[in-house]
This record gives sequence, structure tokens and C-alpha cells, in this order.
Amino acid sequence: MNLLLSWDLLSSFIAVAQTGSLSAAARCQRRAQPTVRRHIEALEAQLGVMLFTRSQSGLVPTQEALRIIPYVESMASTAQALVRTASGEGINAGTVRIAASELMAAQVLPAILSRMFEASPALAIELVASDLNEDLLRRDADIAVRMNRPTQAALVARRVGTASLGLYASKVYLARFGEPDTLAELVAQHRLIGEDRGTRIIDAFRVLGVAEAALNFALRSDNDNVQLAAMDAGIGIGVCQIALAKSLPGLRRVLPDITAPLEIWVVAHEDLRNVPRVRLTLETLAKGLASYLKSELSFQPLE
Repeated sequence: MNLLLSWDLLSSFIAVAQTGSLSAAARCQRRAQPTVRRHIEALEAQLGVMLFTRSQSGLVPTQEALRIIPYVESMASTAQALVRTASGEGINAGTVRIAASELMAAQVLPAILSRMFEASPALAIELVASDLNEDLLRRDADIAVRMNRPTQAALVARRVGTASLGLYASKVYLARFGEPDTLAELVAQHRLIGEDRGTRIIDAFRVLGVAEAALNFALRSDNDNVQLAAMDAGIGIGVCQIALAKSLPGLRRVLPDITAPLEIWVVAHEDLRNVPRVRLTLETLAKGLASYLKSELSFQPLE
């Protein structure tokens, strides 16, 4: 089979696959719904397969569609990377896409990036807030801030430093329930905030000799921002980065002898490290995060 497929058809296909409806796909693509429908019908005719079936929840990809979705997503990521690469040649212009955890994206990076915009107002940032690691090899992002060292050979990684994690509760919670003096008292008498499917907190307690069955989790969430909000609301005792907690006056540290390390890395594809705006952003993030780890939350603009 020797087909030359139009990107218009493929972009409509992936939009329908991601949204589950023609109308939602049309809004995302800024096209008329009949146009998206025609694209899907034309693609089905060219491939000779049915791509979607109707259900009560919307349009569901068929097995044939599911097999080609990864390839079309890869094409879409490459196309977006091409646009970002071509969006500006100077160090002070263009778009850089950064991926970071939801907590870092919401609580830490804006303070760092704001100073960069003062020095480079024509630079644009796309900030992907997700606890899933974006695939830099597929160019889902230009730069990633990660909490573990990447292993792919084609990536350039720079270790910024190590954040310290501690146990925190709101002053309201501690006024009502008191402050634990020992780990045993924490486990036996206090409500905890932890992860839903994740195991980092459970694993940390296990290292301390506390089994999961002994932990009284009043609230579980894999979203670090939700955990932080739950701590602030007085629901229980949870884990927070010490540098971040210093900027949150409503939180107070408990059992200060208990800490855990969390490495912070800034990562980019090796092909992008010498692109001026990517290099500038990498340096800005590295300096800003290093200052954050020192509880300064500031950095000096690059010369």
C-alpha cells in the first residue's frame, strides 16, 4: 500500500480520538464539524477500515484506530516541535515548552520564570503541568524538570540539587490535635495525608520501620497540590518540600528529625541544548531551582 495521507485528515483523526466527539474535535481544530466528519470519512476510505464506533459515551476508536494512534501522536509531537523550533532564532524570542510536575509547575516555577520574562519579554513558555514524565525523545516537551535522573542516552541532564522533604501540618490541625513527639505517636494518634496509587510516602514510612497497615490515611491523592491543600485545610499531617513549606506560613513542621531526599534535574534533548532560547531557559531553571533549594526563590538574570 502506497498512500500519501493528508495531515488535515490525520489531525482531525487524532482530535476525535482524544476528545471522543466530532463537535469537541472541531472546537479544538477550529474547524466546522462537517469538515471534521468529512476528514474522518475520507481517511476511512483511504485506509479501507472503520476508525470509530458510536457508544453512549461518544465515538470510540476501533482496534484498527488504536493501532495507528501512537504513530499519529508521534507525528503531531514532531510537528509541534517543528513549530517551536522555527518560532524564533534569537535568544530573546520563540517558544519553549517545559514539562514539570503539577506541584513544581504551580508552586515553584512561576516565580523563577517571571524574572526571565523581564529580561526576555519576547520569549514564550508553554508549561505542561503533569505528574507523568513527558517524552522528550518524542519532543513532547523541550525541557523537563524531573525528580529522578533520566536514563535515555539522547538526553542531556543537569542535576540542580536535592530537595529535602519533611512532615507538615497546619497550625489549625496542631492546635486541635496536638503535635506528635515521636514517630510512634504520629502513627497511632494522627490522621495522615498520602498518595492514592503512588507508593513514595508508604515506601518512606516502610524505611522508617512502619508498615502500611499501621498508617491512618484520612485523605489519599496522587496530586501533590491536593495534598498540600489538604494539609493547609487542617485535614492531617502530610509530606512537603521544606523549601516550599517555608513560603507557606500556615504550615508547621513536625518531627523535624525525619527527612527524605528528592533529587531535582533539568533535562533536554541533546539536539536542543545549543538552541539559544532553550539554553537560556535551561540556565534560568537551573539557577532558579538552585536558589529555591536555598529558600531564596530568586535568581540573577543572565549576562
